[in-house]
Amino acid sequence: MTVSTQGLRPRRLSPLLRDVTELLSSMRFAISLLTVICIASVIGTVVKQHEPLNNYVNQFGPFWADVFGRAHLFTVYSAWWFLLILAFLVVSTSLCIARHTPKIFADFKTYKENIREQSLKAFPHRAEGALGETPEAAANRIGQTLLGAGWKVRLQSRELPGGQGWMVAAKAGAANKIGYLAAHSAIVLICIGGLLDGDLVVRAQTWFNGKEPFLGGGLIADVPAKHRLSPANPTFRGNLLVTEGTASGTAVLPQAQGVLLQDLPFSVELKKFIVEYYDTGMPKLFASDIVIHDHETGEKLPARVEVNHPAQYKGISIYQSSFDDGGSLVTLQAVPVNGAVQPLEVSGTIGGSTAISNGDRQLSLEYTGLRVINVENFSNDAAQSGVDVRKVDLRTSIESRLGAGNKTATERVLRNVGPSITYKLRDAAGQAIEFHNYMLPVQIDGDRMFLMGMRETPADPFRYLRVPADENDSLDGFTRLRAALDDPSLRTEAIRRYAVAAVEGGRPELAEALRASATRAMDLFAGAEVPPRPPQMPPGLPDVRGGLQAISAFLEANVPEAERERASDVLVRILNGTLFELMQLSREKAGLPPLDRGEQTQRFMTLSVMSLSDSFFYPMPMAFQLKDFTHVQASVFQVARAPGQNIVYLGCALLILGIFAMLYVRDRRLWVWLTPAGEGADARMALSTNRKTMDADREFDVLKRQLLKEAP
Repeated sequence: MTVSTQGLRPRRLSPLLRDVTELLSSMRFAISLLTVICIASVIGTVVKQHEPLNNYVNQFGPFWADVFGRAHLFTVYSAWWFLLILAFLVVSTSLCIARHTPKIFADFKTYKENIREQSLKAFPHRAEGALGETPEAAANRIGQTLLGAGWKVRLQSRELPGGQGWMVAAKAGAANKIGYLAAHSAIVLICIGGLLDGDLVVRAQTWFNGKEPFLGGGLIADVPAKHRLSPANPTFRGNLLVTEGTASGTAVLPQAQGVLLQDLPFSVELKKFIVEYYDTGMPKLFASDIVIHDHETGEKLPARVEVNHPAQYKGISIYQSSFDDGGSLVTLQAVPVNGAVQPLEVSGTIGGSTAISNGDRQLSLEYTGLRVINVENFSNDAAQSGVDVRKVDLRTSIESRLGAGNKTATERVLRNVGPSITYKLRDAAGQAIEFHNYMLPVQIDGDRMFLMGMRETPADPFRYLRVPADENDSLDGFTRLRAALDDPSLRTEAIRRYAVAAVEGGRPELAEALRASATRAMDLFAGAEVPPRPPQMPPGLPDVRGGLQAISAFLEANVPEAERERASDVLVRILNGTLFELMQLSREKAGLPPLDRGEQTQRFMTLSVMSLSDSFFYPMPMAFQLKDFTHVQASVFQVARAPGQNIVYLGCALLILGIFAMLYVRDRRLWVWLTPAGEGADARMALSTNRKTMDADREFDVLKRQLLKEAP
């Protein structure tokens, strides 16, 4: 039997319906649909599905995000066109099966023993020989030999002018055609299972049952019934967020616009969320100890849900999808970074917000995330190695920090750097800047540094301001120096002390000149004096204010190029000495002993100068440092009722069986024509196979020796 790519053409239908039926039942149409589904699946794999719209706008831009959204590329597997293609593929493949199945079963019963003698000469595998036995005896011997080798045999006698001829027809490998039916049936079953477990049933309820996606907010219990699906809903897949110590019985089904709420016949209570780590800090186990409360019987069923080990109840599977914050309590301390800040301490819960005021500017502090464990990769080859379990390389972010920095270590190491807080500061216009600050200092090149990250859009990586920790491993040393830098009287006293200490012999004219240079350097660095704009600076950029960049701009505008290097060395040396005196003054004001002039102090001052310089680029006058927290875990479950799951499993089994049958089972047919020749018989043999392989050549050689009694 030869499989045709043409479709059915029923005679009793009109010409148009015959053409449509022929198209739907043709193999070329089914292959085209399967190709489109494969392309759509690739898109669904490459493009993250069901992400917030803002993420797509940041990734593709407003125009293409709108184009892709209208094409439903962000929800490929539930798009109407994808489901329609699946339905057409089911119809087309079913018609292909219906068209070929009668032919295949009819072919099982035929041996084609009526083939003509001349037709045997056209086969690639053919042989002739003379046998020393009568045609009938040879036919019986050949038939028994083939039966013993697993062939099915039929003998046919034919009357000839010179006697009686015998045709031996045999066949083997009929399972190859069973593989065709199994593979095509598998496609139908998998598509039907996909339609059943997809979004089609839920969409049907919105089309015909009056259900509407919910677009508002508030408590789940207050959502009207038209936005809820019945517990008897035959198929669904949604998310269930449960905080430790609480229970929930309503899953959320994301839709293209809004959400639908799926009421469950039970509630899930989260007793404890468990996360275990390897010694390297990589996660080893995510698990949830839960109690299932049956709404109808009141039965309580303890269970544990782990990744790849779901819990089952009343035909609904409960999967461990992820985990989240369940409303942890956090306390933040305001740290002055880019301006004077009054002492401020705020408390709130993750997911909530607090209104704060920055003078005339009203801001909203939104607590967006708390992470108690942050395993970061500090090796240079981290980006290529892929060992970071969260695919977040802190090192790359640090290297794109604000301001200058030194080279970092090259050793390969994973390290837990402790808790971190993520928050947003949103103004009255709705514009927000996101911040990510670590609670504890991080060891970088032997120095303990506090990392304060910020980004203006979610598409940007965090840029980190690195602030050195003092001798007590805190931010107090830096904050005292920053506050002193903003105090004109302390700056003046530091300049005086530096000039007195630097000038030997009490030479007043030299001390006065040094004082003037130190005043200019300190005013530029503190932002009290705005340097003139350099000639080569583009007109659209704002004026430089504060930091080493202000001193650089001053030198470019006032010092000839040939003398800038020497002048900059002098100014930076004066600035470092004056800032050291300013640090001593800040410690004296706080009642602390002065710092010694050792190597450790010098290193701290160098890092502090760079941090102070970078701080002028910080978009807010303060940063909020995590002071204390009470961690509350929440587990995110995926709950699914999937009646098509077993259908898909059956389809997968048939697909494997069918592919193996088609690839590894060869459909072969063998004919041996025997005619009388004196006391013996002349034999003509031919072999037909659906694939030309070396195995077929070897098998034919063996058959020639066995059946025609040829010598090896």
